[in-house]
Amino acid sequence: MTKAFDYDTFTTRNNGYVSSDTQAKIRSTRLLIAGCGLGASTAICAARMGFSEFILIDGDTVDAHNLNRQFYDFDDIGSPKVQALKKHILRINPEAKVEAVQANLDATNAQQLVGSVDIIFDTIDFLDLEAILALHTNAREQKKAVFTALSIGFGAGVLYFPAGTSASLADVIAHDVQHAQGEGDASYANVFGKIMGRIGAHLDRQVVEQVAKALTIMEDGRPCPASQIAVGSFTVAALAVAMMHDMLAGMEVPASPNMVVHSFRNHTTKLVNIAA
Repeated sequence: MTKAFDYDTFTTRNNGYVSSDTQAKIRSTRLLIAGCGLGASTAICAARMGFSEFILIDGDTVDAHNLNRQFYDFDDIGSPKVQALKKHILRINPEAKVEAVQANLDATNAQQLVGSVDIIFDTIDFLDLEAILALHTNAREQKKAVFTALSIGFGAGVLYFPAGTSASLADVIAHDVQHAQGEGDASYANVFGKIMGRIGAHLDRQVVEQVAKALTIMEDGRPCPASQIAVGSFTVAALAVAMMHDMLAGMEVPASPNMVVHSFRNHTTKLVNIAA
C-alpha cells in the first residue's frame, strides 16, 4: 500500500497553537540554514513545524563527535552534512523542496543565497568572521530577516535582525572589530572573545569557562573543539523556530541588539544586550 503525504494531516496537531494563516506562511517561507551543524536541529524542528522550502549550505561532513548533539545518525558518518540533513528532512516531509549546497558560505556566494530565501538561520560559531559579516550585510541590503543562534551549554541564545532593519551584526560588533583591528588581530577568536567578555556575566559559569578554553585553542591556530551538548542544540531549535513563528504571525519578537537567552541550568529566560 502506497503512503500518500498530506500537508494538512501532517500539521493537524499544530491547530490551536498555529493559526491557519500563519501555517500557510510557514509552508511557503523559504528558509536558509547557514551551517548544518548546529543548524541541523533547527532545520528538523522547522520541518516538523511545517516549513517546506529549504536551502542548506555547509562544506563539512558528518563526524562521530557530531552525534552527541546534531541531528544525524551513525549511518550518516562520512556523508556531507547537507546531503544527510536533506535526507532527514525529506523523511519527515517527502514533498519538501530542499536544495543542498555543499560549500562553505562566504563573501562570493552570500548575495545569491540571501536573495533566494525569505528567512536566514545563521549559526554564528560556524563560519569565519568575513563570511558572517557578508551574510548579515547582504541580508540587511536585501531586507531579509536573520536569526543568529548560539548553543550555550544547557541553554541557548538567539539574536533576531528583522527584515528592513537598519542594523546588522556588523553594526552590533563594529566596536569589537575596530578594537581588534587596532590590536592587529581581527580574527574571529579575538572579536568573539570581546563579545563573550561583555556578555559573560549573563551566562552560566560553565559556558564562560568552556568558551574561554576554546578561544585559547583557536588563537593557537588549531580547530575549535568547543564543548556542546544536545540540550543546547535542542534549545536553539525550540527558541529559534518559536521566534520565527511569532515573526510570521505578526507578533512582537525581541530584536537586536537584545539576544533572547534561555538557561536550563538557572531555569531562566532573559534579554541580554550584546552591544552594551
